[in-house]
Amino acid sequence: MTDLTQLSITEALAQLRAKTISAVDLTRAYLTRIEQLEPAISAYITVTSERALKDAEAADKARAAGDERPLLGIPMAIKDVLSTTGVETTCGSKILRGYVPVYSATVIQRLEAAGMVMLGKANMDEFAMGSSTENSAFQITHNPWDTERVPGGSSGGSAAAVAARMAAGALGTDTGGSVRTPAGFCGIVGLKPSYGRVSRYGLVAFGSSLDCIGPMARTVEDAARLLQVIAGHDRLDSTSMDIAVPDYLAVLNGGVKGLRIGVPREYFIEGIQPESQAAVQAAIRQLESLGAEIIDISLPHTDYSLPVYYIIAPAEASANLARYDGIRFGPKIDKKEMWDTYRATRGQGFGPEVKRRIMLGTYALSAGYYDAYYGKAQQVRTLIKQDFEKAFEKVDVIAAPVTPRTAFKIGENINDPLQMYLEDVFTLPASLAGVPGLSLPCGHDNAGLPIGLQLIGRAFSEDVLLRAAHAYEQSTEWHKALPAL
Repeated sequence: MTDLTQLSITEALAQLRAKTISAVDLTRAYLTRIEQLEPAISAYITVTSERALKDAEAADKARAAGDERPLLGIPMAIKDVLSTTGVETTCGSKILRGYVPVYSATVIQRLEAAGMVMLGKANMDEFAMGSSTENSAFQITHNPWDTERVPGGSSGGSAAAVAARMAAGALGTDTGGSVRTPAGFCGIVGLKPSYGRVSRYGLVAFGSSLDCIGPMARTVEDAARLLQVIAGHDRLDSTSMDIAVPDYLAVLNGGVKGLRIGVPREYFIEGIQPESQAAVQAAIRQLESLGAEIIDISLPHTDYSLPVYYIIAPAEASANLARYDGIRFGPKIDKKEMWDTYRATRGQGFGPEVKRRIMLGTYALSAGYYDAYYGKAQQVRTLIKQDFEKAFEKVDVIAAPVTPRTAFKIGENINDPLQMYLEDVFTLPASLAGVPGLSLPCGHDNAGLPIGLQLIGRAFSEDVLLRAAHAYEQSTEWHKALPAL
């Protein structure tokens, strides 16, 4: 029998429906691969082997009875920031160790209703704060292309699991690039939907006005299948938009002929890795050869995205994480005085990056500084959003790099927070504007590490992004490349 973990979701579904393989066979193949590779990759915080096999058996019985749900029997990894009934949800933090939710996030409910088999919970930067998955309280995840390098973050566990064929697909979350950056570093497809396209109910919040849940997969078609299941209005999430969800699979083969693709001059800056710039520019020329019209554009407030994000996101994190005080949530370390209890609880429970961002956010929100920092950042955020709105009057899609360089070595930036923050310089603007962004592989650097192409669309135009990405992907071979594990 061929290695079942090499099948894409689309290929696996075809064989499952033809009954040439079973969901149990497929799940066992992934669990075996996890057992083999997890010591080297550390993609998972929790592996739910028994539950996965039980769900796979149920999927086979359902299919034998004529059930053909869209993801029936497909094994997936779930970022450990999403609530899962009966399965520990830690957010990569000691402060939530042992927390077992009594409910599942809406996206998990939708995936399970579609027939997903959950392999486990993927490692992540603590509370999704990081660009490398080095900030997990439990372990460092390694990039399957070079285990001495980071997989990106904060959804690094999800990206590494998909790239290493330890899951057929995965869910990640993207606040400032945390789906797109690890997808770019690991050579897979990652999609940050428009803010409001996918319900956030059951997602442990980092930055409430920025957090998005998105699919991570090996191909654009696989990502479209996952988005089709999780997208849509949810009355339990007040930020979820009641907008019709297109048939993403139906539009995939529409091609890019006549599509206007903008190239922002602000995204090709001094200091970008030469191989990364060359690969992205080659991908843009490839799209042009397929019939797209390439247009030079400007997003003039791009330079402000980094400072704006690192005021707004920490401010929201400061408010969201206030509940983990040992009284409302989290373990309690008793002291005689209330403030001493708070300090002891948080001092033991939160890692250094989370503490850093809480302090930044609390300072920005404090009396006397709110208007100067948080208020001003929100005003500039509006200007960044208006840049995109003006650009999309001229173009349908924007093409740019995902990151300034390929995956860096573990430990290289850990003591330089500013350098770490700069890794997200190309992904932050779309997050601040609330528009969708997609990363897909477009080349390799001289060390053989993946390079990502980022496509950005107007709000709720995920169908256009997927169509453009699929056209490019089908005309190249980059998505077929595998890490040498």
